[in-house]
Amino acid sequence: MHESSPSSAPRQEELPRGLGLWQAVSLNVTNMIGIGPFITIPAFIAAMGGPHAVIAWIVAAILVVCDGLVWSELGAALPGSGGTYHFLRAIYGRYAWGRLLPFLFIWQFLVSGALEMASGYIGGLAYLEYAVPQLRDLAPALGGTRWLAAAACVAVTLVLCQNVRRLGWLSVALCSGTIATVLIVIGAGLANFQSNLLALPAEGVPLNAAFAKGLGAAMLIAIYDYLGYYNICHLGDEVIEPGRTIPRAVLLSVVVVAAIYLTMNVAILGVVPWQEAMESTNIAALFMERLYGRAVAVGFTLLILWTSLACLFALTLGYSRIAYAAARQGDFFRIFSVLHPRGQFPMVSLMVLGGLTALFCFFDLTIVINAAVAVRILVQFVAQIIGLHLLRTTRHDIRLPFRMWFYPLPSFVALCGWLFVFCTTDRPVLLASLGVLGSGCIVFVIWRLLARGLGARPLP
Repeated sequence: MHESSPSSAPRQEELPRGLGLWQAVSLNVTNMIGIGPFITIPAFIAAMGGPHAVIAWIVAAILVVCDGLVWSELGAALPGSGGTYHFLRAIYGRYAWGRLLPFLFIWQFLVSGALEMASGYIGGLAYLEYAVPQLRDLAPALGGTRWLAAAACVAVTLVLCQNVRRLGWLSVALCSGTIATVLIVIGAGLANFQSNLLALPAEGVPLNAAFAKGLGAAMLIAIYDYLGYYNICHLGDEVIEPGRTIPRAVLLSVVVVAAIYLTMNVAILGVVPWQEAMESTNIAALFMERLYGRAVAVGFTLLILWTSLACLFALTLGYSRIAYAAARQGDFFRIFSVLHPRGQFPMVSLMVLGGLTALFCFFDLTIVINAAVAVRILVQFVAQIIGLHLLRTTRHDIRLPFRMWFYPLPSFVALCGWLFVFCTTDRPVLLASLGVLGSGCIVFVIWRLLARGLGARPLP
């Protein structure tokens, strides 16, 4: 076993603590809701071929609640910047081979995190083009409106270049717009609800291998929409009373958003026939136009875009702390640990993540969404669940301010759910995910050999 002595690490400036419960919940909810459901509902329905796809929302919600309990216990016991990276390092880092997992997580997260954020920018374009049809005339050969998505990414990144205390209250303001958007959809849908539109396909719903495959595909999309319930764990160093705040924020966010999502999906499908909804590229605009006309729908599109930017704001804020935390501990390229001298934000980590996201804005949306979830399943979710059991059985020196209810049942349910989603992922995305992890292993070995040859800590 080998682990660098804490005293050997150079002293680093600490991030300021300024996030209370409401700021934490706002960041999580804003992250989770965002534009996700407004761009994925068509693919979600198509995955199972009918309104019974709502089953996938419910199953995914159960998975997320169970996994949220894992995050809550780890976040309360091991608060710190970096979320999963911080957990993996504390649990597996005691062993020489265990240093691979934290590095591998950062390696894949630079890809999966940027893909997740890029999907939000890409999805927002469909609504922008609905409001301003002239944008569709931009030359596709030159990237068309994708350049606008990349520019929006750069703008959000620049806004985040300031102290977290200001950003915490800004997140509450952004979250209010997000909640208003979904409440308008729910209220309008329930007021004009037609239950006959939820009729199942005429041929019924056979329980066979195709159903399982469709359920896995729909769950992957639903999980993509739920992603973010753990966002506050990435900012553990900046949370006030993390042992209490983090579990409350995670679980409250999951329950609130799961209820909102299920209600919103049913409300939309009670207005727009599912056969039509699965072909739409801007389902929320179609929904509002069907009820109130195009003028109202265009105005509502502005709220959709606000929701998208609010989500991306929260995502970029949380994700920029992950590579920073790893570099600060000597487990990733050291340049990522640089803080801005006045704003005290992780400058390099934020800029690199923003740059990768802007690049991925030019990729296909479906591939971006599927890869954003699949790439992270093994190293983030599965390794983290196993790590929780190791923490309970081998690290008696760590206090557990919060303990999972009905342990270990929720963690077992979460583990089975993640493995089911991973195994039912489309083969090209599955292979690409394994390729990212394989390349990370190669880079890690080279990195460690170079460091050992120079007789120093890993170099950038």
